[in-house]
Amino acid sequence: MWCPKKLQLPSCLSSFSYTLAFLIFIPLVLVLVLVCTLGPQSSYVLSFSSSSWTWRSVGLLRSLTSYEERDQHLQEVGLLTFNNSAKDSFSNRPLEGVEDTWKDEMNEGEKHRDETTGIVKRYNRLERVEAILAKARSSIREAARNGSMISNHKDPDYVPQGPIYRNTNAFHRSYLEMEKKFKIYVYEEGELPIFHNGPCRSIYSTEGRFIYEMEKGNMYRTKNPDEALVYFLPFSVVVMVRYLYVSGGPDSRHVIGRTVADYIHVISSRHSFWNTSLGADHFMLSCHDWGPHTTSYVPHLFNNSIRVLCNANTTEGFNPQKDVSLPEINLKTDDTIGIIGGPSPSRRSILAFFAGGLHGAIRNNLMQQWKGKDQDVLVYEELPSGESYESMLKNSKFCLCPSGYEVASPRVVEAIYAECVPVLISDGYVPPFSDVLNWNAFSVKVAVEDIPNIKKILMSISQTQYLRMQRRVKQVQRHFVMNGPPKRFDLFHMIVHSIWLRRLNMRV
Repeated sequence: MWCPKKLQLPSCLSSFSYTLAFLIFIPLVLVLVLVCTLGPQSSYVLSFSSSSWTWRSVGLLRSLTSYEERDQHLQEVGLLTFNNSAKDSFSNRPLEGVEDTWKDEMNEGEKHRDETTGIVKRYNRLERVEAILAKARSSIREAARNGSMISNHKDPDYVPQGPIYRNTNAFHRSYLEMEKKFKIYVYEEGELPIFHNGPCRSIYSTEGRFIYEMEKGNMYRTKNPDEALVYFLPFSVVVMVRYLYVSGGPDSRHVIGRTVADYIHVISSRHSFWNTSLGADHFMLSCHDWGPHTTSYVPHLFNNSIRVLCNANTTEGFNPQKDVSLPEINLKTDDTIGIIGGPSPSRRSILAFFAGGLHGAIRNNLMQQWKGKDQDVLVYEELPSGESYESMLKNSKFCLCPSGYEVASPRVVEAIYAECVPVLISDGYVPPFSDVLNWNAFSVKVAVEDIPNIKKILMSISQTQYLRMQRRVKQVQRHFVMNGPPKRFDLFHMIVHSIWLRRLNMRV
């Protein structure tokens, strides 16, 4: 087998060779060691950067997972719906460790002393917020177990009672908890007129009145975002349409959507709250038909945020578990004097009444079936000369409320104001405050396919039952009245309460 010969230095160079080896090879070895040492270190820095990005991605995924868990939780326990027949819809399972940890809620939940170890633990903002919500949930669940038709909570202004509520005691307890604990932060970004402004007289008056009251800041609003439970995005889709939409212009609706997207970008860049919850503890409010579509330009706004919408159509993405149905009210003046109230049932000679334009397929169907064809069911596209719309409402027992181009109609609240039993005719519409109010107690729902049978359906309601429903319409009226300034249990407070309920059902 071939082997390499051993290299031998001449004897005269042997001593010199050791010196040379020491002077040349040893430094080379040190350089190699240094390179090997620095090499992995440089590689580690790149790896660390990569790891940092991976960690952020994992953090985002963890946030998304929490929302999936939240949705699963909502499906298991349902929305906090106040229903006498479903008192257990409130989850009896406390969120792990929260209620026990925060029993005393010391200093608004900023710190807690462990009685066993004596160690004082400080909690972050989200933990403090969750402690407040957990305590409210527990109180409401306890109240829900009382199925009485009359609330057992004392109240100087109003005590909910009767079948117009799903669970009177739970609603009243929730309302009182809201008054004590609910804090709303209104983002200050955005300039007039598109932001912090809205129409107070028109079919969109609910949108403008709510924005106006929040801007005044007399109720629920906090200037400290760290103590807020929800965050309000104060843009008006109605005003955007007025100033940004050009009829027939290219991409006019996209301009409105991009304006909303830009606003979300601004507030998420300046504040941490949107990114913390991916928008889940934020809400917007719109009574314009384009409100739902406008939110689609920001996926988290559409899918996560609380959307308070007049166009509460489940076939177009409205989710009753997180979204709020907003009443549509056509106010022509600053107050409701003269439009609320009506004669007694015995003085109402008209069985059913409707007057309105041919907006959408449902109204076309109604006109074809009933326009000018019956003396008891009066359906008009235009009122006869000399007839008053308000007087026709007030002289009718039942007021037909068909959807127009979109599901919402101001006729629902107009009927309630006139103390006329509303007849809801729609597909996919979620009536306002359905999580609290039992609409079956004071309204009639007619499926679109049953429009030809309207008279038969209404005539089958006995006089006794009609009188009960009409009394309940008068009782529920207080929840739909816009007062200036707002009064307890009125429309403004009911809208806020619906938002409060959605926040109770969500954990960031």
